[in-house]
Amino acid sequence: MEILGTTLRICVDDLEAAVAFYEGLTGTPALRFERGGVSVAAIGCFLLMSGPAAEIDVLRKVSATIAVKDVDEAHAALTRVGAKVIAGPVPTPAGRNLIALHPDGSVFEYVDRNAPA
Repeated sequence: MEILGTTLRICVDDLEAAVAFYEGLTGTPALRFERGGVSVAAIGCFLLMSGPAAEIDVLRKVSATIAVKDVDEAHAALTRVGAKVIAGPVPTPAGRNLIALHPDGSVFEYVDRNAPA
């Protein structure tokens, strides 16, 4: 599995204030979208999320987002080494993702930019 980079996931109460801060910090404009009632802003290596407490509580359990070349390859590699895929692969606005539980209890999202088949 080829890992291309990571994104830091940050749950915030005030998305507009957080967007202004991270846009100023990175010099990069936010890419915004909504998913499942959660407002999301991607800014550089930061993924800001804001929404209903029930949704945010679930999102807080995922430590980071890991960009990979191909989610199917990640799925195979993760299961081969003992991780448990707990969601996905599913299509996202940018490609596909899955959520995996590592044997140490860590939870990570793996994403690719491949269009859903």
